[in-house]
Amino acid sequence: MTHQIATQNTDIDVADKPLDAASAASAKPASGAEATGTAASGTAAVRIEHDSLGAKQVPADVYWGVHTQRAIENFAVSGIPVSSHPELIRAYALIKQACARANAELGGITAEQLELIDQACSEMYAGDFDDQFPVDVLQGGAGTSTNMNVNEVIANRALEIGGYQRGTYTPVHPNDTVNKSQSTNDTYPAACRLALVFALRPVIRSARALALSFQRLARRSSTMVKLGRTQLQDAVPMTFGQEFGAFGTVLDDDVAKLASQIDSLCVLNLGGTAIGTGICADARFRSLVVSKLSYVSGLTIREANDPIAATSDMGDFVDLSSQLKRLAVHLGKIANDIRLLASGPQAGLAEIHIPARQAGSSIMPGKVNPVIPECVNQSVFTIFGMDATVTAAAEGGQLQLNAFEPVTVHMLLTGMGVLAHAMDTLRVNCVDGIKPNERLGRERAERSASIATSLNGYLGYEGACHLAKRALREGRTVKDVALEEGNVRAEVLDDVLDPMNLTRAHIGGGR
Repeated sequence: MTHQIATQNTDIDVADKPLDAASAASAKPASGAEATGTAASGTAAVRIEHDSLGAKQVPADVYWGVHTQRAIENFAVSGIPVSSHPELIRAYALIKQACARANAELGGITAEQLELIDQACSEMYAGDFDDQFPVDVLQGGAGTSTNMNVNEVIANRALEIGGYQRGTYTPVHPNDTVNKSQSTNDTYPAACRLALVFALRPVIRSARALALSFQRLARRSSTMVKLGRTQLQDAVPMTFGQEFGAFGTVLDDDVAKLASQIDSLCVLNLGGTAIGTGICADARFRSLVVSKLSYVSGLTIREANDPIAATSDMGDFVDLSSQLKRLAVHLGKIANDIRLLASGPQAGLAEIHIPARQAGSSIMPGKVNPVIPECVNQSVFTIFGMDATVTAAAEGGQLQLNAFEPVTVHMLLTGMGVLAHAMDTLRVNCVDGIKPNERLGRERAERSASIATSLNGYLGYEGACHLAKRALREGRTVKDVALEEGNVRAEVLDDVLDPMNLTRAHIGGGR
């Protein structure tokens, strides 16, 4: 991955060209006694940083600072760090880079500060500092700890690039320079939204791939007839291709609905700062930073019509969660159907064979279980829990800010990862290896009394019902009984009661 995010022409010369690799390579990390204010603590070197609460020891070899260090100690809850969501780190790198470029163009930071921050953001986007985001995903403060973690990492790396010592925060300060014209309350929601867009793309790709897999299976089995079922009871004939094709159609619909979420997620409150009023930011900053972010992200970013409403509203997260749940519902139903169709092999439906992936029992020899669909079902249950959490978090905010965005974005990003992987494993380890039981499917379709339905137009409902009941009672086929009763010509029965013909909508209309 390149270390340089796309650059944009501005009035500041340094932003007009990429930073050369030599300048980055010459900047060596300052660690141990080389960093100003360091002290020995046992065998580990530390540096001393200060905030409004006082002095704090920070490991000398890390890029985070005092705010992050306090957050590490305060939020030892889930054991899951923010670094588990690289999409959020990438999104934040883009946002901080766009903000720095806008601030420089407006005269808020110097050309030197921009150059240093710009390169640090490029490296952060490339993943060079993913291990520098240790704060727990379940954090208080509405994302302040994550925002400050980002500010401190960028500031300290920028200082290194310029030949300054980590922790000095001159000429680049986490708050005054990296966070200039910003607040957690606009940058964190903006980063969350971009991160969700990034994470949504693999979900869409996986869903499309699974839909295509079902469609290929449908084409291969388009002439294989079987019996459809409603409420687990015999219905009318269909083809295996129609059954598998329906799975693909449902997934295609989900893909379209998920893709439609991207546009709304790209509407940001960036520039609104604390509560949406834009305090501490140049009046021109909001529109300018949106333009810069569109450039560096490659997305069409738009300003929220009402930044005050956008600062506290999580309706778009609820919408996304609902669409992910919709996909999960369909995925779970598909997994259920596959397990049912593959049940057996002797006492179940046994209409399809799925790949044997592992031994199914520690005691029953030769038993093979549908482990891949079972795994998918459990993934689906996880998404249902995700949706419940997102709903509660969105409702739980008060007044001008929702403090529960951290758990919301954690749930959504985690859920999207689970869904994408579940669809991939279903496709690769199951669907691509499905083989319909063509012989059994045709035999059941031909012997089912339900095909008497096609005679409604010739005998009426009551007459067709009589044939179906008699066929069931006597253990014979509907065709044999109909031929014996002689109410419909033999050549008509050959056509109307052919199971393959019954898979087409025009059959059964009567004389």
